Amino acid sequence: MQPPQPLPKKLLDQVRGAIRVKHYSYRTEETYVQWIRRYILFHDKRPPKDMGVPEIEAFLTHLAVTKYVAAATQNQALSALIFYNEVSVVIQNMSEVHGLIVRLLYSGSLRSRIKACLSFAADREKKLFVLSMRNYF
Repeated sequence: MQPPQPLPKKLLDQVRGAIRVKHYSYRTEETYVQWIRRYILFHDKRPPKDMGVPEIEAFLTHLAVTKYVAAATQNQALSALIFYNEVSVVIQNMSEVHGLIVRLLYSGSLRSRIKACLSFAADREKKLFVLSMRNYF
């Protein structure tokens, strides 16, 4: 019998983890999470990874035209959405090993272990390289 697998972290919890890694203030964390939540709800709960620039523009236009928010408020919402997209793109474009490490660290709040994990991954890649070179000699 296998132990139960932990449930994957929810999107907004992943955002919180990424913000905490960057040592943003608690108030910034709450604000960014709220803007990302509003963005998702505005687009009928579509995952943000399935949306792009047109959806962001539609959301910001909605804020300005329908909600009459100030330019500074629009900029705040845009900053939150840019943050989310940057974190998503960086994690998606990492190598298999490093991407796995980062996802595990974010989901498990194990940020203090980043250096150890990256060192382990580097050592593993070196060993794999040496083993692959043995085939040539």
